[in-house]
Amino acid sequence: LLYLPTEAKQIGRTAYHEDTKTLWCSLSGSGISFQFTGASCEFTLVGDSAYSGGDAQAARYAYYVNDVLQAEEQLTEAERCITVSGDAAGSTIVRIVKLSESAQSAFGIRDIAVTAADGDAAVSLEAMPAKSRYIEFIGDSITCGYGVDGEYGKGTFKTANENATKAYAFLTAQNLDADYSLVSYSGHGVVSGYTTPGKLNSSQIVPKLYGQCGESYATLEGGKKIGEDLWDFSVQPDLIVINLGTNDASYTGSDAARQKEFAAAYVEFLKQIRENNPDSPILCTLGIMGQTLCDAITLAVSDYTAETGDTNINTMWFDVQDQATDGLAVDWHPSAATHQKAADRLSAFIKDWLGW
Repeated sequence: LLYLPTEAKQIGRTAYHEDTKTLWCSLSGSGISFQFTGASCEFTLVGDSAYSGGDAQAARYAYYVNDVLQAEEQLTEAERCITVSGDAAGSTIVRIVKLSESAQSAFGIRDIAVTAADGDAAVSLEAMPAKSRYIEFIGDSITCGYGVDGEYGKGTFKTANENATKAYAFLTAQNLDADYSLVSYSGHGVVSGYTTPGKLNSSQIVPKLYGQCGESYATLEGGKKIGEDLWDFSVQPDLIVINLGTNDASYTGSDAARQKEFAAAYVEFLKQIRENNPDSPILCTLGIMGQTLCDAITLAVSDYTAETGDTNINTMWFDVQDQATDGLAVDWHPSAATHQKAADRLSAFIKDWLGW
């Protein structure tokens, strides 16, 4: 039997294109999960225009069978069919997750076919059930898992060394047994993206992209862009974690006026988030790659609460990464060990704050 990818559980923000029956996964950590009964299951992955871009651009993904990792690889062809053998004694769980971030590339999922052991045997496919909690993480390259499968001083960023499943956000969701969504873009900030010192980069800011299912240089079928697919906010997170400000600091530095400019933009972003998520607690974090703007975020949260009366918000600072103890990933980014420490710290804070 042939099933649509929309019959599976959606992980994070995905975009379904009815005309081609394709579910596009662009943002880090997005994907699907389902369980099937039958002799085997075959699913088709579809590349966007970046599939021929090699290890620097092609989308990287992982798939798991019964929670056991089967492969971490890049989609370097227009279509790839993957077959999973079924468990003769019961159902088999399949999970497909995008490891790389949105900007370089996306991949699509279509045509999930389940085959019976013989002509008379029954087959089925069901979405995996939702977990009791759902967390949205809003961030930059740290949340994406930038370079975590690489090593500092040995090459630069490419999608082949990016892995969202080793980043603090994914690990925190695992710690808390929660569903998640990662709305994260490398180099992006609140008022300015990464830039040469003191020069405003207003083209790379997350608030512009917050309502989308992704943003990419590559194109999908028919020349479409993933940025045209908007998120409907129909599912309200049980918690929203913001980890932004690292790239803004390249603009603000220690300049008081620019830090106030950042704080004002942060207030407006909080309003945007709250408008779309009326009841979700919001946790503002920073610190893994530097704490320059922690005081500015404290000011922003204070100003936001004073202006709106919204007290369903808090702050938490990560420890700055320890290169000597935990090493570094590509381009000064946090290592897997640093991400695990950050996840454990964040998980403990959430448990204490929300009583989870």
